[in-house]
Amino acid sequence: PTLPDNTEGLGIAAAFALWGNKMDLSLWPADVQAADVDIFSDILATATHNLLHDDTQRLGHLCMKLKDNGGGNIDIIVDNAGFELVTDLALAQYLIQSGIASVVTFQLKSHPTFVSDALEKDLLETVQYYATLDNLKFPSAQKSGEIWQSFLKDAKWQCHEDNFWVQPFPMWDMTEPLRTDMQQRCDLAFVKGDANYRRLLGDRLWDLTAPFDDVVGCYFPCPVCALRTLKAELGCGMAPDQVEKAKGLDQNWMVNGRFGVVHFGEGEQPPDA
Repeated sequence: PTLPDNTEGLGIAAAFALWGNKMDLSLWPADVQAADVDIFSDILATATHNLLHDDTQRLGHLCMKLKDNGGGNIDIIVDNAGFELVTDLALAQYLIQSGIASVVTFQLKSHPTFVSDALEKDLLETVQYYATLDNLKFPSAQKSGEIWQSFLKDAKWQCHEDNFWVQPFPMWDMTEPLRTDMQQRCDLAFVKGDANYRRLLGDRLWDLTAPFDDVVGCYFPCPVCALRTLKAELGCGMAPDQVEKAKGLDQNWMVNGRFGVVHFGEGEQPPDA
């Protein structure tokens, strides 16, 4: 079904991409026979309950402004190839078709530090694979592949590889010319995954309740939305009651990918004239 081109639809598309991060290779079942759609369906069924912070309304406020202005330039800072990348493509499709974005740029890695790191060739091969599926067996998936091919052909989707995405620097040390490009061109960046989120925090142990705007939104070169499932013992921007809830439900709550966050930050503001 087609998602509505409003904040509700955006929230669904973002949730799909968020929980797709749970299905990276670190948590993907080793039994291939078990690796079917039912696994992800179960994840989505508990998604709202396991969301520890949700800035979808703030995100939607910006995205509806971009839509009203004819669509913005939106980046997706990609994490993993495989199933998670497919959910990123679905988010990017929604952003274009809803009119929120006129161009989506995929920020991809220049080489695989980890085996699942997504490169430009991974994205292109994924699109090609979906476009050439049997349209009698997989009509919706095959149609999506054709749509994705058209977006690439018409430059509504663009790919950019950069060494920065595979380096250990915190994101407040983003290198040039990448930082200036994002500052001047990008109206919103989605940051995917736990590893990228850790870099947003500089891999430092912040107070778990410290506002995301104060930790990340104050320095990032453009408005930013982090879609993260928790797989490392650090974080921020979570209300104390949500932290206590997660602790009570699961002793491994910070590392097993069960819980997630949707964080939004305004981005670095220009100095007053």
